[in-house]
Amino acid sequence: MGLAPKQIGLSVITLLVGGGIGWVGHQQLQARSLEATAVETAPLVQTTSNVELPRSTVALAPPATSNPNFIADAVNRVGAAVVRIDADGGDIELPEGLENPFFRRFFGDEMPVPEPFQQGTGSGFIISSDGQIITNAHVVEGASRVTVTLTDGRTFEGSVVGTDKVTDVAAVKIDATDMPTVVFGRTDTLSPGQWAIAIGNPLGLDNTVTAGIISALGRSSSEVGIPDKRVQFIQTDAAINPGNSGGPLLNDQGEVIGMNTAIRKDAQGLGFAIPVETFNRIAQQLFEDGEVQHPYLGIQMVLLTPEIRDEINASDELGVKVNADVGVLIIRVLEDTPAEAGGLKAGDIIQRVNGNPVETPTDVQAEVDAGEVGQPLDVEIQRGDTSQTLTIRPMALPSQLQ
Repeated sequence: MGLAPKQIGLSVITLLVGGGIGWVGHQQLQARSLEATAVETAPLVQTTSNVELPRSTVALAPPATSNPNFIADAVNRVGAAVVRIDADGGDIELPEGLENPFFRRFFGDEMPVPEPFQQGTGSGFIISSDGQIITNAHVVEGASRVTVTLTDGRTFEGSVVGTDKVTDVAAVKIDATDMPTVVFGRTDTLSPGQWAIAIGNPLGLDNTVTAGIISALGRSSSEVGIPDKRVQFIQTDAAINPGNSGGPLLNDQGEVIGMNTAIRKDAQGLGFAIPVETFNRIAQQLFEDGEVQHPYLGIQMVLLTPEIRDEINASDELGVKVNADVGVLIIRVLEDTPAEAGGLKAGDIIQRVNGNPVETPTDVQAEVDAGEVGQPLDVEIQRGDTSQTLTIRPMALPSQLQ
C-alpha cells in the first residue's frame, strides 16, 4: 500500500473487527509517539439483538443516601451467587496474576505469594439457576480441573464451556439446580462518583467485600496497559486484589455492573472491571456455541489532528495528502482483508459507520462491534474532496491474532 508506518511518528491502531468484540493491534512507530485514542470493544450499552439482560423483579431499596446500610443490603442480594473458583492443573503453578502474562503486566515478579493462597484461585458469579457461571478467562486458562465453592460451603466440579482471551471472559457450568443468581444492571446510567461494591476472594480470603466509587468509564485497554484485550473498562477505587478476578462489581442497588478483572502494580487504588453488557454478550455466545467470533476489518487508523496531518503530509509515506485536520484517518489497509476487498484506502477519513457519525477510533470500533461477521457494514468516508459510502463484510478474526 506504499506505507512504511515505522517512518511516521504515530501511535497506530489496527482495526480487525466488526460485530463481536474486535481485535485491535496497537503498533508503536518510530520518531515521536503521538497518542491515539484506543479502539477496543463494543459500546457499553450494546448487546446482541436477541439477548436481554436479566432484571430484578423485586422492589429496589431506597437510595443510598437514605439507607445507611445500603452496602450490606446490596451484598445480601447477590452474595450467595458469588463463588470461589479453584483451577488446578495445566500450566497454572502460581496464584492468579503471577503466572499469566495478562496479569504480569500489573503485578510483575515482585509480588509476594501468600502461603495459604491456593493456586489458580479466582472468583465468579452464577447467572442462571441451572449453574451457569461467569469468570475471567485467565482464572481457568490451562486448568485440567475446576472446583466451584459456594458461600454456604457446597462444592461442585465445574466444566469450562469456553473461554475468550480477547475479552478475558470464561463460561463455566456446574451440574446443579435452584442456584442463587445475580441481577444484572446496566452501565449507560453510570457516572463517575457513584458507588461501586466489589465482592470476591482476594488473596484467598473468601467472601470479601470492598467499596468505593466509579472513578471513570470507558477506559481503553491501551490506557489500562493491556492493549491485547478489547475492553472499555470501568475504573473504580474499590479495592481489587489477586483473587478478585472474575467477581462482580455492584452498584448501590446490588445489581452487577461489571466483572472485576485487573489492577495495576504501578498505581495505588486503581481497579478495573469489564462492563456488564460486554461480558454478558460474550458469555451468551460461549454458552451457546463454546466460542466467540470476533469480526475483522483490517485497517490501521489514527485520530487525526493538525499535528498528525502536518507530519503525514511532510513524510510522503502514505502516498496521499491530507487536507482535513479532524476525524478518523485510515493510514493503512492490510492485504487480503475485508477492508481491502471493500475498497477502503489509506488516506480515507471515516465519517459514518452504519449511518452513525463517528469522531474517534473508539466510535468506529463501537459501531463495528455492533455488527456481525459476514453482515454488510456501511462505511462512509471522505476521499479527497468527495464523500462516498462503501460496504464492507467483516470476516472472523484469525485465530493467530487472538
